[in-house]
Amino acid sequence: MHAEVWRQERFHEVTGDTAIGRHHEAGQRAAGARLLTCYRTLAKTGAHLLDSLFYGKAPQQWLHYPADDAIDERHGYQWFYHSHAPSDRAGSTEHGHIHVFARPATWAPWADAVGEPEFARVLDMAGRQASTRHLLCIGLDAKGVPQSLFTVNSWVTGDAMMSAASTVRMIAGLRLSTGHALIDEVIVAITRLYRLQIDGLMQQRDATLIDRARLGPGTLDDESMEVLSELRIDPDQQLAAHR
Repeated sequence: MHAEVWRQERFHEVTGDTAIGRHHEAGQRAAGARLLTCYRTLAKTGAHLLDSLFYGKAPQQWLHYPADDAIDERHGYQWFYHSHAPSDRAGSTEHGHIHVFARPATWAPWADAVGEPEFARVLDMAGRQASTRHLLCIGLDAKGVPQSLFTVNSWVTGDAMMSAASTVRMIAGLRLSTGHALIDEVIVAITRLYRLQIDGLMQQRDATLIDRARLGPGTLDDESMEVLSELRIDPDQQLAAHR
């Protein structure tokens, strides 16, 4: 929490009362309003955020929900939800998490033309073929409320990643219309509400990868490195800070 507060204070220190700062604050307030609307809608009917995925059945660990991912061809993003066995992440209280990806159509517009080739070179990604680029994980508690944001190594998802700069741009451009309206809204709202923290999360991810790359080849396939960066979040506190 201290790191979150520092980042927020640092942002205000740098931007002051500029148009950029005001625009960012307005975006966070709008995201907060969207998030509240989603959970108020669920509360009115006694529904759970993930009901559209499970159809009244108990979810099974490791299975993808939906089975073939929730895909938005128009905007070029997709996601799926799954859960691990409790023993996989000792001490974790999450029910499961959402993996968010970018599809090929979104890569070029957001790519960091200067930094991307160097990022690929350092991590030895030349010739690595993958149909998606992993962006972010959103951990949920049993009530379906986001409780963490984290990043994972490429071997976890079997695809590839792009540099922090490019990834942050792709997340900033995130739009979703997959047929799971409330889940789409929550994913987008959380990425807007925690935009500054996500920037820091990606920088930490890249620093971890680059440190490992200095030891030699195999960074992206090193199974001793699963979660690369992680941040516990409390949407209630974040919403209160941006009313």
